[in-house]
Amino acid sequence: MKKYDYDLFVIGAGSGGVRAARIASGFGARVAIVEDRYLGGTCVNVGCVPKKLLFYASHFSEDFENAKGFGWTVDSPLFYWQSLIKNKNKEIGRLNDVYRKLLDNAGVELINGRGTLVDANTVAVDSKHYSAERILIATGGWPSIPDIPGKEHVISSNEVFFLETLPEKIIIVGGGYIAVEFAGILNGLGVDTTLLYRGPLFLRGFDQDVREFMAEEMRKKGIQLKFETNIDYIEKIDKQLRATLNDKSTLLAGQIMYATGRKPNTEELGIESLGITLDKNTAIVVNHQYQTNIPSIYALGDVTNRVNLTPVALAEGMSLAKFLFNNEDPLVEYENIPTCVFSQPNIGTVGLTEETAKEKYKQINVYKSSFTPMKHTLSGDDEKTFMKLIVDKETDRVVGVHMVGPEAGEIIQGISIAMKAGARKTDFDKTIGIHPTTAEEFVTMRDPVN
Repeated sequence: MKKYDYDLFVIGAGSGGVRAARIASGFGARVAIVEDRYLGGTCVNVGCVPKKLLFYASHFSEDFENAKGFGWTVDSPLFYWQSLIKNKNKEIGRLNDVYRKLLDNAGVELINGRGTLVDANTVAVDSKHYSAERILIATGGWPSIPDIPGKEHVISSNEVFFLETLPEKIIIVGGGYIAVEFAGILNGLGVDTTLLYRGPLFLRGFDQDVREFMAEEMRKKGIQLKFETNIDYIEKIDKQLRATLNDKSTLLAGQIMYATGRKPNTEELGIESLGITLDKNTAIVVNHQYQTNIPSIYALGDVTNRVNLTPVALAEGMSLAKFLFNNEDPLVEYENIPTCVFSQPNIGTVGLTEETAKEKYKQINVYKSSFTPMKHTLSGDDEKTFMKLIVDKETDRVVGVHMVGPEAGEIIQGISIAMKAGARKTDFDKTIGIHPTTAEEFVTMRDPVN
């Protein structure tokens, strides 16, 4: 007779939780997963997927304008926000069904409701208790908005996907990739957009050249950037919101969106009562096998606040399932993880920034290139593309690659494979470029700038 109802009970049906549940079940484990909001987590519902769809929509305004240089005439194109959101919701609903079928086909029991920890081997959902040999917490993160007067008037990156109408003006507060992405999206959809950030320059943690180049490109597109600026309080005046800034000046807007970071979703799970260790940011502390200080309880993904990217959560879910139920211990490699900011233009990056490389290596060579893409020689658009290679001089290894420009993510994905394989600068030099493409610039940069 089985001691527990399940071998694995997963709290949270986002990317990491679903992957762990499916793979574990495939190894023969009895698995259940509980979710109280939506299948697919942040990425599918209020993150990567709908954001990319809105990004595509926002770029058509530039495409229509750029088409003139190629002989096309597009008379007075009209945009309907409601149509975009309706179509977006339909696609997200389809993906929710896909996740449901994936779980069902894998033999995972899906339980609808709020899961809370009772003890080291028990989860309560409403009034019913379920026992499990192991419990996995994969509840992700949630937008964090500072507690300022007038906070009740603002929206987060969750609510922006469901606005009934677009405002004429919006203030976006934040300096991370979400703030930068939505500034580009909303500006592209015709909204008068102002981005405020409390620091001297946004995208902290990215390469300094990339940050400076991106700020210049955004300003060229008409986005108003205000650095070293924050909101003290917000007031609602008729149908407008008035933000009083830290320099006592004011801004009026139809909407104010905060993208000031996300916090691990660890509240109201029973974590504190069990004594699960949290760090100073309320993230769950785990070892290299995603195990908490309570041996039967594990956690992965954004709730651990390490590398908060969907593909990382997927890799962690796969790794954990193999470790627990297939006698494998495939460690996830957290170095050289590529990432893309779907800003306008895109940012793609993998490896070290120049600043970090200087700290790690005795000497580095830096290669840079900034140019007008071939498309814009006829479009008339003054958008530039920027590329950068960072090389450890002693070994000739490429340790950092950065790009700002169209399809940067698509290009950097391929380069990240080469970096994982240990590519040297001489390997880049010996590679024949595809002409004429933007990407060929990465294999034609010959002279370091330092």
